Amino acid sequence: MKYFKRKNSKRVSRAAVKVIVFFWIFIHTVHAQDVVARHGMVASAHPLASQAGLEILKQGGNAVDAMVATAFALGVVEPNASGIGGGGFMTIKMAGQSEGVTIDFRESAPIEATAETYYHDEESFGKLTHSGPKSIGVPGVPAGLGLVLKKYGTMNLAQVLKPAIRYAQEGFIVSEKLAALIIEKYDIISENPATSAIYLQDGIPVSAGGEIKNPDLAKTYKKLADKGVECFYRGAIAEAIVKEVRDRGGLLSLTDLKNYRAIEKKPILGSYKNYRILSSAPPSGGGTHLVELLNILKGYDLKKLKHNSVAYIHLLAAAMRICLSDKASNMADPAFYSVPTKKLTSQAYADGLRKYINPKKASFNYKASQMLIRESNSTTHISVIDKDGNMTALTQSINHWFGSGITVKGTGILLNNHLADFSSKEGQPNSIEPGKRPVSSIAPTLVLKGNQPYLTIGTPGGSRIIGALAQVFLNIVDFGMDVDAAIEAPRIHAFKKILHVEGRIPESVITGLEQLGHTVKKHKDYDNYFGGAQGVLVDVKKHELHGGADSRRDGVAAGY
Repeated sequence: MKYFKRKNSKRVSRAAVKVIVFFWIFIHTVHAQDVVARHGMVASAHPLASQAGLEILKQGGNAVDAMVATAFALGVVEPNASGIGGGGFMTIKMAGQSEGVTIDFRESAPIEATAETYYHDEESFGKLTHSGPKSIGVPGVPAGLGLVLKKYGTMNLAQVLKPAIRYAQEGFIVSEKLAALIIEKYDIISENPATSAIYLQDGIPVSAGGEIKNPDLAKTYKKLADKGVECFYRGAIAEAIVKEVRDRGGLLSLTDLKNYRAIEKKPILGSYKNYRILSSAPPSGGGTHLVELLNILKGYDLKKLKHNSVAYIHLLAAAMRICLSDKASNMADPAFYSVPTKKLTSQAYADGLRKYINPKKASFNYKASQMLIRESNSTTHISVIDKDGNMTALTQSINHWFGSGITVKGTGILLNNHLADFSSKEGQPNSIEPGKRPVSSIAPTLVLKGNQPYLTIGTPGGSRIIGALAQVFLNIVDFGMDVDAAIEAPRIHAFKKILHVEGRIPESVITGLEQLGHTVKKHKDYDNYFGGAQGVLVDVKKHELHGGADSRRDGVAAGY
């Protein structure tokens, strides 16, 4: 398969050729097996981003330094999925810490975002939040990265931003996957001049093998490096963001930016056999319902059922539907609503849910009316473990591919459309309110074996995140797969009454599932509908770090 093609109309520079060669080598070697190293490992959705994190580790930075460098770099080289105009969650456990922490840097609704504006008729919410100025939440990435770097890192912003500034300034080569997404989102991109200037050339989408530069974003990053992340929320950058949004009829204000804070919280805790799980806290439901899902599955001998058999997939699908129903009816911003996380993550609660699973027939009677309506397909993930055993997992997003579509003129900042993650109806726990943070499925997850670092894992994929992470984890723990094999294995997702399966699931299994009453939708063999997981695993016996990255995206693990 060709991953790059040279544009006839433009001579490719020597530097660009080097980047193509680098990308080609990574793509063709990483997914055959785990990447193995001893001193540090970074897994992310793009080879240049992983290289940025690795560069920082080699300079003596710790896992947090490397994670932050990788996150900023992804905002350049994987701009369709995340950036400083978005938000997310991270989970961190530093060596010597008794417990880890989770950082909530989710976007919040502007103070002018009222129910009257978004729910004045049945169609208004969907129209306003699909894209455009009223879909934009207050960005949290700069605040989140700044907080964690200052508290847990060893380097400063200027040091960790160097690789990202270089990529934005000098440019990078477009992969086939990014090129395809630019074409897919052409309508939104072409509607916005500052966005078009980056991703279109003479009005035509940049093709695979072409080059993208974002000099305005490089300038913004340089300001952050010089003045700190505070300058994103006050001063010229903040004023430019607000002017752009309000000139288009949006609601974001200088007060919204000034008042935004990333929040440090206790992680959601769970267990499975002799493994301890730490994951994201509300308003993300990812951690809560990942633990709930694994608690349900504890009651079955999964290894005996056999991997991706009819019985195994049937069980997974039933448990997934239960957890997604619970998420839809219980999850919200805890500053506005009392989320029953203790109940939802208790083993006793999960034990009681198994009665809704019929081993011989597909069942849809558990809170069926509460199932989610919308699914997003964007977001990105980073996993890092360093030589000292510091563990980090970060998942960040601008929501849909290319977010709101709006790039702030003169800054290179592409803004999110995360207000779409609120409920489409008024009066629900997750309905939009001023200052409220929308529910997410993001679940950057750390796994300890006893008290020792074992695995850092996460994935994009909207509602598919919870089930995808459970499958990767079970592939490793119950089915003995290496981390990369666990990530690459075919996945399923149960959503409402549809059972989604990747094309590598055998036809005989699909037939068996249909005979149990499932309506099966078959996807491509490797489909980014099912996410893009990135993971790092510790092999204690061999004193090695094993990295795995998802070929459903341009994922790469890099270590030394």
